[in-house]
Amino acid sequence: MKEFWNSIKKARGWLVIVAIIFLINTLTTGHFLYVLSQFNNVENIGRLIVAIVVILLWLFITFKLIQSLFKRKIKRYLRVCILTLIYSVILFVIASVAATALSKLGQFTTTKTTYSASIVALKDNKATDLKGIGNKKIGILNDEKSVDGYQIPQEIIKSNNLKNKIEKYDSYPHLIDALLEEKIEYVFLPTNYAIMFKSMEQYQDLGEKTKIIYTQKKEIANEKRASKKLTEPFTVLLMGVDSELEDVRNSSYNGDSLMLLTFNPKTLSTTIMSIPRDTYVPIACFPNKRKNKITHAAWYGEDCMIDTIEGFTGVTIDYYAKINFKGVVKLVDALGGIDVYVPRGFCEQDSNRDFGNLQCLEPGQQTINGEQALAWARHRKSAGFDDFVRGQNQQEVVKGILNKLKDVRDLDTVYKILDSLGNTMETNMTRDEILSLYNVGKDVLLKSRDMPMEELLSMQKLYISGYDQYIYDYSQIDGAGTGLELYNFVPYKQSLKEITDAMKINLGLKEHKMVKTFSFDVNEEYEESVIGKGNYSGSSVTLLPDFTGYDKSEAIAFGAEHGFTVTIKETTGSTMGMIVNQNLPSGMDVDYVTNLVIYVVTSPIAEEPEEEIEEEPEETPSETPEPTDEPEQTPEPTPEPTSTPTPTPIVPGVPGENE
Repeated sequence: MKEFWNSIKKARGWLVIVAIIFLINTLTTGHFLYVLSQFNNVENIGRLIVAIVVILLWLFITFKLIQSLFKRKIKRYLRVCILTLIYSVILFVIASVAATALSKLGQFTTTKTTYSASIVALKDNKATDLKGIGNKKIGILNDEKSVDGYQIPQEIIKSNNLKNKIEKYDSYPHLIDALLEEKIEYVFLPTNYAIMFKSMEQYQDLGEKTKIIYTQKKEIANEKRASKKLTEPFTVLLMGVDSELEDVRNSSYNGDSLMLLTFNPKTLSTTIMSIPRDTYVPIACFPNKRKNKITHAAWYGEDCMIDTIEGFTGVTIDYYAKINFKGVVKLVDALGGIDVYVPRGFCEQDSNRDFGNLQCLEPGQQTINGEQALAWARHRKSAGFDDFVRGQNQQEVVKGILNKLKDVRDLDTVYKILDSLGNTMETNMTRDEILSLYNVGKDVLLKSRDMPMEELLSMQKLYISGYDQYIYDYSQIDGAGTGLELYNFVPYKQSLKEITDAMKINLGLKEHKMVKTFSFDVNEEYEESVIGKGNYSGSSVTLLPDFTGYDKSEAIAFGAEHGFTVTIKETTGSTMGMIVNQNLPSGMDVDYVTNLVIYVVTSPIAEEPEEEIEEEPEETPSETPEPTDEPEQTPEPTPEPTSTPTPTPIVPGVPGENE
């Protein structure tokens, strides 16, 4: 031992070099092993073997370095030191690349949603900040559950000590109308309001007419859902976000594109269902789960949208992935475009909603870039396009992306893909859950070299059949609603049942019934059947009729059948027993009618008595009448009796009806 320390003292310079090399190798080895341990559920046996090899190499290098101190043969061990440094650098680079990939995966995962609310005024308002609004009234949404319509505004009021009078409104359209009609000068709205309400015709230019005075954000923890092994069947809700902002986390949004997927890793079978944004369903976060367009559930965040879809399908949603439309553009471009078949040509605005930069596609098989893919996925206004066609096109874009992803082999493209998604995508999957898809992905890649992805994954398209219906948006139960007649898509119950059955079968929740008979005609081209698509009938929504001109007995019978009371008010008219008016507009969903007031003719219109005309004694006319310059006057006709004006329908809380 004494000789060892003496040799160390004689070779202090070499000791320093060996110590530095040992430290570098130890740190890089530890860093590599830590990063390797983060790849949970990825090649577990392979990772274990690599870890053992790296540890053995560390022990070997450490032994050699110590040995060099004893033998002091610097030239002999110099090669060991140089090779150790090269090995450590390689180890560090590999670990750094892997750590970067993990970090990029982790940025997609979120447990919170960022909401943002703003004080909004008309464009010509002179105020530019909170000080400029003075003591003017501010409108706010009368819904304590709304984060960006009520909760954040209350925090703005409190934190800035605002003494303004606050006016409460039952809905966002009421707020906006009050602002546009200058009944109030300031209102609280979600910061992304211009996009949220752009689908409503009367608010398409809302962003041009208004400006934001002040904005505040708030993060809300998402509802915690049970974790699930991705080796078992699971569901994913894909949400396309219509937002002009790059960051998908910093704005409320419309559920512009909704696709519900089920995936069975054991059979590699997939079902995919597009949900039209105007689908009329109970909204989980609305008071009393009032029915409305499903896109409006997105105003309350991901949890509300998920709860809403689970409510009307009966299928539990395990995960969601939300992607900004700008993210779609970047992803497709990172993949070098996607191959699709476009059945008909069209032109659409770009991702910045700029019609000056139209994206036009001709029909046929082609490779399209990101802007073109987004245009095809969102277009619905030309002939031959609608919400259903758009849903099918969105599915084709997803297939095109999957087919390109399976061909990715180089790390540079992987980085481009991860960078392209960046802050434009988020999911409630944890990083470990994302990594657990590795084994499924590897299995898919090995089998998909010579076949399209949709064939390998047995992608089964589901189609919601339904009918168009304009429904007056108002609930008499709680006075909620826009007071507007809105377009809705009402699904057929049987179509929805067939779709949900198919999803549950793929998830292993329901037994599959084997088809025992099959018929075909060799003279006719075989057409694949699409579950949910067919000829269905039966209305699932009953609307309030216009009873004007009907007998009161019909209104009373209708009310008894649908569970609401009918109150009769007497009026005058020409036809006894006839209804001349009602207090609620026709077209309301009868589920939200509690009391219908009808105005019934119970007495005739009182006729005005005729005036008696006194007869004057006849004068003997002269033989020659005297000429006159005054024109001959025609006697005025006796006025006809007028009927009593009938009352105008009154809807409490609906603008325009009480004015």
